[in-house]
Amino acid sequence: MEQQITLDQIQDFKGKYPKQLWYLFFSEMWERFSFYGMRGMLAVFMVSQLNMDETTANLQYGATQAWVYAFTFIGGLFADKILGLRKSLFWGGILMIVGSIILAVSPKELFFTGIGFTIVGTGFFKPNISSMVGQLYKDGDHRRDAGFSLFYAGINLGALLGGYVCIAVANGNLMASVIPQNLRWNYAFGFAAVVMVISLLTFTQTQKKLGHIGLSPLLNIEKSRRKIFEILTYIGSLALIPIIILMVANTVYTDYFMMIIGPASIVYLIYEMRNLTAAQNKKLLAALVFIIFSIFFWAFYEQSGGSLSLFAANNLQNTLLGVEVDPNGVNNSSGALFVIIFAAVIGMIWIGMAKRKIEPNTVVKFGLGFLLLGLGFWVFYYTKFFAGPDGKTSLNLFTFGWFIITFGELCLSPIGMSVMTKLSPQKLQAVIMGMWFLASAYGQYFAGLLGANIAEAAENASNLEKLNTYADGYEQLAIYAVIAGVILLLISPLVKKLMQEVR
Repeated sequence: MEQQITLDQIQDFKGKYPKQLWYLFFSEMWERFSFYGMRGMLAVFMVSQLNMDETTANLQYGATQAWVYAFTFIGGLFADKILGLRKSLFWGGILMIVGSIILAVSPKELFFTGIGFTIVGTGFFKPNISSMVGQLYKDGDHRRDAGFSLFYAGINLGALLGGYVCIAVANGNLMASVIPQNLRWNYAFGFAAVVMVISLLTFTQTQKKLGHIGLSPLLNIEKSRRKIFEILTYIGSLALIPIIILMVANTVYTDYFMMIIGPASIVYLIYEMRNLTAAQNKKLLAALVFIIFSIFFWAFYEQSGGSLSLFAANNLQNTLLGVEVDPNGVNNSSGALFVIIFAAVIGMIWIGMAKRKIEPNTVVKFGLGFLLLGLGFWVFYYTKFFAGPDGKTSLNLFTFGWFIITFGELCLSPIGMSVMTKLSPQKLQAVIMGMWFLASAYGQYFAGLLGANIAEAAENASNLEKLNTYADGYEQLAIYAVIAGVILLLISPLVKKLMQEVR
């Protein structure tokens, strides 16, 4: 019988990356193909197939994505307390497959049903695979940021493929000769189901290499009792799906939920902090600073699936560097392409700077992320000066905006995941990672509200007037992003003290 690898053997790896990182990389890559493929279709599908106006579609998009990320907190909690990271991930994958199949079979009639399964599934899948990446490294290992940057490249490889393929198929700009026109949306959602199966198979076939990472936290209790807890968790999560379907379909319920879940998660964290040391609690306070600021980052960035998706469909030309492409596919996938190209490079830069003891701390990296985000949105604003009388503007310049934003994203998102695992004690890692994604939920929620405000201002306007209204909205977001970045740079010494030895 093959002897199970120990945690020390995993963490004492030679070179830049542990081999287990690659297994998690590919599993996450295919899951993100499914997720970003579906995300990129939502706003356009709701407007073109469900006949929603753009304001309603933005609100609906924000509510849907808010629930996706909000449930990661709940999924992380049950992983920490009952299922363990691995079983939670597997259960989430199964639910995501079911949701994608429902959408592939009947996207119009069963739209919210499929979305409900996908939301709960993502909540169980997403925070736990990220937590497993963190456990591949010992505390203080300076290679952790590079590992998360590579893992983030896997996320974006999936986002690149799914973000372009799914919407291009749905719009008839890809495989139009082999897919009947009336089935394009069915096939587009079907691709998400197929790749999710691949993701789950990748994980199940390689999980033995993870040693004890991600096993149940209840191994010390009687097996029959542990099974009862697990079955109750499965049943409870299924019972939640109809409730989530109702809440997603009626955005006012999402408003109420968002008023409750954030404060409740902080109260729960304070409850858990009672049994921690003063040093651990200071680190958790630092983690909260990053979590709160990330809300603002994602509120701006996630215009990509809402208002920017509609902007791309209505106001962008369909040629990039002389090549005819789907403009919304470019909007959904160009950032991911740039991350793939530059994530490992940025990771190597952090490692090289760390060796020379000149690496900026995490707070400064976050601040730089906001400044670059603001610059990218300023480029989106500037596209208005290249528009023709038909309200169509340069896809080349728009893509350059995503190029700039990508470097801001690389200063924040993979670093954020990494620092969450550094600042939280192991018994709270999945919960803290869940809170990190809960911050994304608030970002998605506010992204929907911001996008709806922009769309409402452009209601009943000509295409050129609509372009100018959207562009002016992006200028405002650019200003707010820069202000947030400056604040982070100013408070960096204080947050660095809370972080103590963590950089």
